Amino acid sequence: MEIVPGVHTIERLGVGRAYLYAEADRLTLIDTGLAGSAERIFAAVERLGRRPEDVRQIVVTHHHRDHAGSLVDVIERSGAQVLVHALDAPVVRGERPAPAPRALRFWLRVRRAQPSPPARVDRELQDGDEIDLEGGATVVHVPGHTAGSIAVFVPSRRLLFAGDAATNVAGLRPPAGPFGIFNEDRARVKQSFAKLAELDFDVACFGHGAPLDRDASRAFRRVAERLA
Repeated sequence: MEIVPGVHTIERLGVGRAYLYAEADRLTLIDTGLAGSAERIFAAVERLGRRPEDVRQIVVTHHHRDHAGSLVDVIERSGAQVLVHALDAPVVRGERPAPAPRALRFWLRVRRAQPSPPARVDRELQDGDEIDLEGGATVVHVPGHTAGSIAVFVPSRRLLFAGDAATNVAGLRPPAGPFGIFNEDRARVKQSFAKLAELDFDVACFGHGAPLDRDASRAFRRVAERLA
């Protein structure tokens, strides 16, 4: 589904979604879904009239397996460059285990899903780094859900990819409920949501929940005011 011109969401990747950012000479993939999602991702690429090797870069918003689970498979078929925040990169590479959620029942359920195989990371990101997207994009470090969670802000398009720093399942809010059990630092989750609310954007895309396609930053600010 095209959200705005050139930005497409890929749904039904287990428990979340990924995004394709299409430019004339390349595609950028934002997140990869659970392990086993590569076929659905490349089917979406094909529907755009593109080839797997047109995926030139993959931005992983954080290390959780519903976002990095198919990373290895996508890399193998595309050869794309992989961008991850420096604090989450060791988990993606398999050099460090991911912290376990506090809620054991949900942790056992999640463990039934196929784990993310270790994958290479070509570029470690920091807050404020630029990503080569049409018009330029900025990395926004939004820790709390994981230490290295990021959002991607494209100011020229007034577009935000929030990752899991915000969700839009049963309403806009910081990750809570079944998503909140994976938060590594609850206080920083709220701070990061407020940080996003300071940006100006019309469209917001989430790892979980439908995109907001108008007045999105205003909606973020209303929620941030209630959380303050």
